[in-house]
Amino acid sequence: MRKTRSLVAAFTAPSLLASCLLLAQQTPAPRNPMNFFVTSTPIGDGGNLGGLAGADAHCQTLATAVGAGNHTWHAYLSTQARPGQPAINARDRIGTGPWYNAKGAVVAKSVADLHGDTLDAARLGNNLTKATAFTEKGDPIKGFGDMPNQHDMLTGSRPDGTAYPDAADHTCQNWTSSGAGTAQLGHFDRTGGGNTSWNSAHPSRGCSQENLVSTGGAGLFYCFATN
Repeated sequence: MRKTRSLVAAFTAPSLLASCLLLAQQTPAPRNPMNFFVTSTPIGDGGNLGGLAGADAHCQTLATAVGAGNHTWHAYLSTQARPGQPAINARDRIGTGPWYNAKGAVVAKSVADLHGDTLDAARLGNNLTKATAFTEKGDPIKGFGDMPNQHDMLTGSRPDGTAYPDAADHTCQNWTSSGAGTAQLGHFDRTGGGNTSWNSAHPSRGCSQENLVSTGGAGLFYCFATN
């Protein structure tokens, strides 16, 4: 009887080990939770987003709808200095990273990585491209070559993520205008025109929804979780 038990144990142990190894190989690694996305829908009133507060609320609402409302979400938008109002830099209001899209892929490791602050970071570039910039639902966005082209992202920012210091309007009057002014735009797909920056490619034709669409966008913008 003892010999039989020993034989059973001898055959069983390797089988259990093999089963455990097979299970470990079949079990996928936990996916990084989403803390970056492009808005799936615009607010719809051109560059009038209700200020930064309105844009942040839009990010929060979209994130909450897909179960990611446990984060604090901010829109990647700068505002310019005005009497009684200091400038606000987009890069200063999005947390520290790293940031992952809806499919768990890394978009940027840090603020410095996102903006290419160092020579190495600028040389390598961040991972924000058409292949990674998804909506909160995990859907792709229409870019250059698609119909319609919607690759323009509202940012109001210079390439380093800071606000413009001049007197010209780059933020649709700090995201309160759907008429006068312009908005600085980025190309999420890094394609089209002479400047393919993800956050500072060119200005819009105006601040109305029609002008944003005619430029090559829809009034969409980036959302980052700050925590």
